[in-house]
Amino acid sequence: MKKLLLTTAACGLAFAATPANAQVELELGGYLKAYGAYVDQDENNGEVNDFDMIRETEIHLGGETTLDNGLTVGAHFELEADGEDSTEVEESYLYFSGNWGRFNVGAEDGAGYLLQVAAPSADSNIDGVRQYVQPVNYGVLGLAGVTGVASGIDYDMDITGKDDKITYLSPILSGFQIGATFSPDSDDASDKGGIGTDDVADTAGAAYELAVRYEGQFNNVGVIAGAGYALVENENETAANADDRKAWNAGLDLDMGPFGLGAIYTEDNGADLTSNDDVDEETWVVGADYTTGPFKLGASYFTQENTFAVDGLETDRYSAGAVYTYGPGMTFRGSIGYIEHENAAGADADATYVTLGTQVKF
Repeated sequence: MKKLLLTTAACGLAFAATPANAQVELELGGYLKAYGAYVDQDENNGEVNDFDMIRETEIHLGGETTLDNGLTVGAHFELEADGEDSTEVEESYLYFSGNWGRFNVGAEDGAGYLLQVAAPSADSNIDGVRQYVQPVNYGVLGLAGVTGVASGIDYDMDITGKDDKITYLSPILSGFQIGATFSPDSDDASDKGGIGTDDVADTAGAAYELAVRYEGQFNNVGVIAGAGYALVENENETAANADDRKAWNAGLDLDMGPFGLGAIYTEDNGADLTSNDDVDEETWVVGADYTTGPFKLGASYFTQENTFAVDGLETDRYSAGAVYTYGPGMTFRGSIGYIEHENAAGADADATYVTLGTQVKF
């Protein structure tokens, strides 16, 4: 599933606006992604079920109004609804938009992710730009240097996560859109703990992102292209040679009638805040899909060096699947995938999975 260009851009500065009466439109939405999964994987630290259920659920809330002068003001909140004991707020931000663009202010993804190009996939929830459900149990897989549950085998540009930030997104001009993000502190204090500290050893400081995206058509071929760059300052004063963290991505997606083909490259230097022992994580993704009526068939190949910033850990994933749209915002999804890890520091490991589920957006 391809991410759409943001049609307007928003602004988080206090623009002077003439007083105006406006009606606030409230938003209530969200999604549920629910799957049954069969997994056959290496088991080096225990055993896993052959079959289990996995899911990802969010609740979205917000409000928006447009003033008489054309300024749109809104707030958006996203809550993770899968917590065992509580509901966690994942995103909360304010936005201002108009014909000049859009500013987001608060806990939200930066421009690098918002304008990132995604390759065609078997099921974008599993092998897309951001992995929402993980069928493989990495705690049991037992890779050397990898502990606990893997954070995802994906290629999203999100090195600042949901840290508070200011993002500007331009209006779309001749198919082009640009974005820029500034985060004053990527390792800041809690909201009620005062503003963040500066020049503290082993912490991440200010972050900057730049991104560009293009959508157009040439000779009946749809083209989506984009690139992004991000830098997080290293405030470590105990290791003089420690690097800032840097990441960048570039992608191209082509649509030729019912066929789609895309390729993505990302690189992250994985800068260690406590030393100069950086581990470059490099990722290539190639995908293709075919759409006929309500069906979409897809396949993708993912290869990554130094997965999870573990030096010498190489990952290959092959996936294929189908998505069937049975109603507005409703899809059935099925996929099969094989993941192989080759680890220079320890035993290799692999896993095969089959997933079947549904996604409902409302």
